[in-house]
Amino acid sequence: MKQFLAVLHARNMEFLRDRSALTWNLAMPFLLVIGLAFTFSGNNKEIYKVGIVGGIETLGRVAPALQATQHIQFVPYADLDTGIDKVKHHQMDMLIDISSAPKYWINSSSPNGYLLERIIWGTEGRQFQRQTIEGAEIRYVDWFLPGILGMNMMFSCLFGVGFVIVRYRKNGFLKRLKATPLNPFYFLFAQLVSRLLLIMVITTVVYAGCNVFIEFNMQGSYWDLLLVTTLGAMCLISIGLLVASRTASEEFAGGILNTLTWPMMLLSGAWFSLEGTHAWVQQLAQLFPLTHMIAATRAIMNEGATLAQVMPHVWVITLMSVIFLALGAYIFKWE
Repeated sequence: MKQFLAVLHARNMEFLRDRSALTWNLAMPFLLVIGLAFTFSGNNKEIYKVGIVGGIETLGRVAPALQATQHIQFVPYADLDTGIDKVKHHQMDMLIDISSAPKYWINSSSPNGYLLERIIWGTEGRQFQRQTIEGAEIRYVDWFLPGILGMNMMFSCLFGVGFVIVRYRKNGFLKRLKATPLNPFYFLFAQLVSRLLLIMVITTVVYAGCNVFIEFNMQGSYWDLLLVTTLGAMCLISIGLLVASRTASEEFAGGILNTLTWPMMLLSGAWFSLEGTHAWVQQLAQLFPLTHMIAATRAIMNEGATLAQVMPHVWVITLMSVIFLALGAYIFKWE
């Protein structure tokens, strides 16, 4: 018992004396709770989602009774084709266009669209022209799959690389490598390629194995999907290498990695769509590479998007990877 208490006391003192790790562990829960409370604050209980083309303010002038109807969330769209595509795939219950002659679109196989049409006809719907769209519903598992695989890749890339290099530095392995002609860039690049090969093999096996039983929806090209996921994994690994480039404490590295993973997990669109949230939340989400990887893979799998159509996401991920890897190599410390 004395030996156990001695080791317990030593480990507790080691953690308490690590001020940086202690600060992260205390501040992280507060920041997370406050961020979630602010992001999802409000007492709104919307049941239906209606896309608006032409401005919500214009809807208030054209159909004030409709805008005042409770439990309907109005989501503005600048592009009519984007809104129609959302209705087609059952991601939006109805689309209203008031930029010219008032008209609305519903999916003929959508129960919510049927009920919304009855609501509109009971308010001011007679001035709207009715348009119907045919489209198969995207299953929730098909929508959810890119987020699940992306989150698994994120945790494996960040923690799998970051902790390993911190442990190398802590036990003196990197100090011995310093005596060799090895360049920091080549060392980090080797770590990136090693983890990338492992992640891609695991992700491919998981996808192929689940696809045997579930038969995922795949509208686009598998080669485009492979390219996007590979670039996304490289970007996430580069972040892990950047965090571990100077860190010598595993607790501190874990705090930083948790601070990065939680916002990405919640705001990247992995669990739920960000449509209808605060504008600043959607802008903040664009700073995370996981957001672009999930958006691109969803577009390829569920909408049949080509590589050219998701190229903006690809350029962002590629640029982030280059910046993070170069910065990590520049500030890298062997000791």
